[in-house]
Amino acid sequence: MKTIINTKNAPAPIGPYSQAILTDNTLYTSGQIAIHPKSGELTLGNIETETTQVMLNLEAILKAANMTFKNVIKTSIFIKNMDQFNSINKVYGSYFEESEAPARETVEVARLPKNVNVEISLIAKM
Repeated sequence: MKTIINTKNAPAPIGPYSQAILTDNTLYTSGQIAIHPKSGELTLGNIETETTQVMLNLEAILKAANMTFKNVIKTSIFIKNMDQFNSINKVYGSYFEESEAPARETVEVARLPKNVNVEISLIAKM
């Protein structure tokens, strides 16, 4: 059995997918980009601002599933430019206790939805 997780505090899906699926006490989120949930506009400017919006979107989805970043066991980070890794990592890392950081991979890709610079998805466990 699966439960669709949907919150107005994260961007509405822009295609045929859900913000997240909860099944067997495990949450699987769709990739989040820097869309502001209220305005529907991209939050760009610099990579730190963009990454912060991504993390806020993920946080809203976690909250809708009654979870926090402490429940996260795995993340996937897709970035357009590996030279921005340190800046992304600084923002990303501020959401986790270093001793409890999840497993992850970071992959440089040629292009992301809406031509953003970073997309992050996660898996969390109750």
